Amino acid sequence: MDLGIAGRWALVCGASRGLGWGCARALALEGVNVVMAARGAEALQQAAARLRAELPPGAANRIVAVAADVTTEEGRAALWSAPDAPGRDVDILVTNAGGPPPGDFRQWGREQWLAALQANMLAPIELIKATVDGMAARGFGRIVNITSSAVKAPIDILGLSNGARSGLTGFVAGLARGELAARGVTINNLLPGKFDTDRLRATLQAAAQASHRTLEQVRAAQLAQIPTRRFGTPQEFGAVCAFLCSVHAGYLTGQNILLDGGAFPGTF
Repeated sequence: MDLGIAGRWALVCGASRGLGWGCARALALEGVNVVMAARGAEALQQAAARLRAELPPGAANRIVAVAADVTTEEGRAALWSAPDAPGRDVDILVTNAGGPPPGDFRQWGREQWLAALQANMLAPIELIKATVDGMAARGFGRIVNITSSAVKAPIDILGLSNGARSGLTGFVAGLARGELAARGVTINNLLPGKFDTDRLRATLQAAAQASHRTLEQVRAAQLAQIPTRRFGTPQEFGAVCAFLCSVHAGYLTGQNILLDGGAFPGTF
């Protein structure tokens, strides 16, 4: 299927690895010019080089790597002023930030809450605010926020994430149904379950240590909860993201798309 977005510009956050990299890869392979943003310069450059090597011979689209912390004003300013990048004039925006640490809410103070809100709610809103009017003026825009399956099925030890990401979800629900929808701009959220990423591997290792079980035992227990009996891959996640960014998804907006291998037990 031709997604109809070749030649457009996308900004993908957290693109050096994991789900962000999967999204950047899928878009690049569709001929999209991709600005890859992440904090770690070395890992980002390596990821960009790996992605350029995957492009077909003669591909005309560009891959631009910008090392920046998009949760800060300085980091976002670096994105808008980066050489060889389109600044705020992107057609596709994929927001993505690592989740805050787990724990007991009784141990969290104002500082921890503000950090979670800044990374997982306020920074995506700032990125949307900086780019969405240009999308509307051009008559095409796709915004995909990578959130978490915990938005739909909250996890008790992930209170910081539950709160911050739910706040973003509520904000998007209103914004997506406003005047932007009639101007060709869609806004959706992708909710990942368990995907085979560095974050999941670190979580499994921590769980094994805390429960005095082997890593293999913890992994098997987690897989048993997923109907597909496997973890998802960043490539699969990226493919869904790319479709949401396509010309074929123009009637889909304000939605929370759950990718969890069927783990969520509800009907709705």
